[in-house]
Amino acid sequence: MAALPSLRQLSYLVTLSETLHFTEAARRSFVTQSTLSGGIMELERLLGGVLVERDRQNVRLTPLGEEVVRRARFLLADAQDLMRLSREMSEPFTGELHLGVIPTIAPFVLTPLLQSIGQHMPKLQLFLHETQSGHAVERLEHGTLDIVLLALPFDTHNLMVQELRDEPLCLVYHEQDSNCARARSMADLDLSRLLLLEEGHCLREHTLSACSISDLKQQSSLSASSLPTLIQMVQAQLGFTLLPAIAINSGILNGQPQLKVKSIDQAPQRTLALLTRKSTPLHAEFAQLAKLLEPIINL
Repeated sequence: MAALPSLRQLSYLVTLSETLHFTEAARRSFVTQSTLSGGIMELERLLGGVLVERDRQNVRLTPLGEEVVRRARFLLADAQDLMRLSREMSEPFTGELHLGVIPTIAPFVLTPLLQSIGQHMPKLQLFLHETQSGHAVERLEHGTLDIVLLALPFDTHNLMVQELRDEPLCLVYHEQDSNCARARSMADLDLSRLLLLEEGHCLREHTLSACSISDLKQQSSLSASSLPTLIQMVQAQLGFTLLPAIAINSGILNGQPQLKVKSIDQAPQRTLALLTRKSTPLHAEFAQLAKLLEPIINL
């Protein structure tokens, strides 16, 4: 039987793909540069092709190298899950858990969630990572996150999904905005004044899902990097927006009486959900997190 690449060799290549610098990749891998270079050269020999192009100034992956890195990430994530399996079976709710949460959910659940985790899983060492949906799913697939809390619809690839609740988006507008005050449905709104989060936030896509193609062509070029900024733009009467109920119920509009909130027909909604890898050994933690989140997100 032909020799197979080792996980260590694959990890060297993945780390190099992230740094494109042999010295830095070796430092992150806790080995010498010659050891890392030798491991990648042996990997190239085993696979029968060039994975990395090198010259004095640049390091770049070949097309073969990029494909090997893509597959290696999944193999390394599965290997990591395998290493944790024995401990999880004998002693669940211990060790580390890396939880990713998107920015339009994180501020409204983390305080009560941390308190609940401390009470029900006190031996669990939790690491929180606030990141946008696309990056969160990618990191989950690659094994640097264990569980992700995000909002659907979103492409969850081949991951395990536990839907938690459907959540409406509510119209938020300034009290002097007569168009919004009269509106009963999305069709009544002047969508050229719709304010959105920047590209990359799934809430932007959820909001736009309720708009027609002709509406999108006229939609405002203004955008915000966060919900508080979005609210300040509405306060300045630059337009109106749609916010998730969890944000409104958490008091994000407190102290701003000029801003009004109402439900509106044809408004989009999102579904809060937990994601993890199908290979994860953290099934007990995944189920417990879903249970702990239920009263928090249903306030």
